[in-house]
Amino acid sequence: MDTYSPTTKYPIERPVMLQGWKNLTYVHWAYDPDIIQRRLPVGLRADTFEGQAWVGLVAFQMEGIRIPRTPPVPYFGTFPETNIRTYVRGPDGRPGVWFDSLDVTRLLPVLVARASYQLPYMWSMMNITCDGPQVSYSARRRWPGPRGATSHIAVRRGPAIQPDDVTPLEHFLTARWGLYTQLRSRLAYAPVEHPAWPLERADLEHLDDQFLEAAGYPAPTGSPLVHYSPGVDVRIGLPETLSRTI
Repeated sequence: MDTYSPTTKYPIERPVMLQGWKNLTYVHWAYDPDIIQRRLPVGLRADTFEGQAWVGLVAFQMEGIRIPRTPPVPYFGTFPETNIRTYVRGPDGRPGVWFDSLDVTRLLPVLVARASYQLPYMWSMMNITCDGPQVSYSARRRWPGPRGATSHIAVRRGPAIQPDDVTPLEHFLTARWGLYTQLRSRLAYAPVEHPAWPLERADLEHLDDQFLEAAGYPAPTGSPLVHYSPGVDVRIGLPETLSRTI
């Protein structure tokens, strides 16, 4: 099975949620897999590409959250988000995303997501500014801690990457068709479906980020890989519980 296909081979027939991920910037660093593995719950292992694990700082506009066959949720359904994520494989080898933090500007979605999916959502002040090819993201955390942690990113959009020119590493970092979380003492997996990412090259013009170290990672070394995408519309499936983690 091509685990990093640009589109999922397992479409979601009955999504439980629809949303859009727009004006998205990826900033990725390579890490020693042992650093990632020590942070993961039982049942997950760090996914690697040519021996390296990766951690992403991802900022974007969440748009139009809704339940199928209903209109988007007004106000609470659209907001900026900044997350810290890494890449893992589950007990059956299925690849996915593990989130260390997800900062958003709406308190109600924070409370709902923490209670339902038990994902580490944080309440933050956040802003996205688009000025021609330059896109800027700013965030300051409100709750929970570390309160006052900030993240500022500015990128300049570059040329579009043609689908046939997307590299295996770029597929590894972006073509992820599910997320893992812990539901009490059990590991759970929620499938995700969307079109292939329309990726662009991007230059990092400014970065002053505290979210990565606030999540517990050592400061990254080396130059990051940076990509931009105008975004995709997303379908999310019902989580399934897997192995016990404690």
